[in-house]
Amino acid sequence: MIKASVIGATGYAGAELTRLLTSHPDVEITHLVSHSYAGQDINQIYKSFDGKFSKTLDELDIDMLIRDSDCIFTSLPHAAGGEVIPQLYAGGKTVIDLSGDYRYNDVSIYEKWYGASHPHPELLKKSVYGLPELHREEIKKARLIGNPGCYTTCSILALAPLAKAGIIDNSSIVIDAKSGSTGAGRSVSQAMHFCEVNESAKAYKVASHRHTSEIEQELSLLAGEEIMLSFTPHLLPINRGILATSYAKLTADVDFDYVYNLYMQAYAPHPFVVVLNNGELPEIKHVVGSNYIHIGFVIDKRLKRIIVVSVIDNLIKGAAGQAMQNMNLCFGLDETAALKMPAWYL
Repeated sequence: MIKASVIGATGYAGAELTRLLTSHPDVEITHLVSHSYAGQDINQIYKSFDGKFSKTLDELDIDMLIRDSDCIFTSLPHAAGGEVIPQLYAGGKTVIDLSGDYRYNDVSIYEKWYGASHPHPELLKKSVYGLPELHREEIKKARLIGNPGCYTTCSILALAPLAKAGIIDNSSIVIDAKSGSTGAGRSVSQAMHFCEVNESAKAYKVASHRHTSEIEQELSLLAGEEIMLSFTPHLLPINRGILATSYAKLTADVDFDYVYNLYMQAYAPHPFVVVLNNGELPEIKHVVGSNYIHIGFVIDKRLKRIIVVSVIDNLIKGAAGQAMQNMNLCFGLDETAALKMPAWYL
């Protein structure tokens, strides 16, 4: 039985992770940490747990977590894990971090996009980018995992087979992505008030969203050359889900079947990737509540361009579910354990 703890258990991603962990047959939740709600039961903060799961929320206590945990999930804003994660790692624990702090191979890229010095750059050499579809074997051996961002998961997996095959112009990539409001987290802000979000849609952080750098890092590794791309996120008046539409110029005369086979070869070993047939495109409601990504594409012969559409649940495959998928790999469990639930659809 894996003893698991969650730091930041009352944020949206932390609460979703807690929900998923309660159904895992090989996990015992030992501690849930929340500075804001310490001393209260999580089922009083999220009534969805009431009658099903009870756990008093703790203040942060490093010694307690090291003593009582095998795996510790940190679901905190970037840099908030400052001195926490190094201590947990030094204590011999497996740490899966849901912030952006340990997603980068190059500290200068982190510091450029986050506008701050990295608190422990030496640990970047120890961390593994936690996207199982690209780094499964490294994840199995890791004790520090930088869980990918939601937009990045949806975008990287949509484009990875194309970048690796070398059949697109890497300078032509444009990603148009749309997310539900939970992607902004639980903190209160005017921009996320109901009346600001409802019956509207807006672009934000155009040409400056931090997830751009993650996407570029991973696609560059696959392509064997530096890739720079345009990424524009949008906010939709829905609770959860991401739809990304990615565009790239083709450099080879290929048809649907050729590209479909590329995707199937890339993702056949990976249980949470669904590649759609010709004429099918994914929708957010097909994946909400699940750990799956659905990918469909169209080849525009007239413009020699490929358009790839991908969808995920931002809180599950884009955060909590992927974190638990990484835990399964780290501890030698079935990768799909407690994650095979279908989407809610309605």
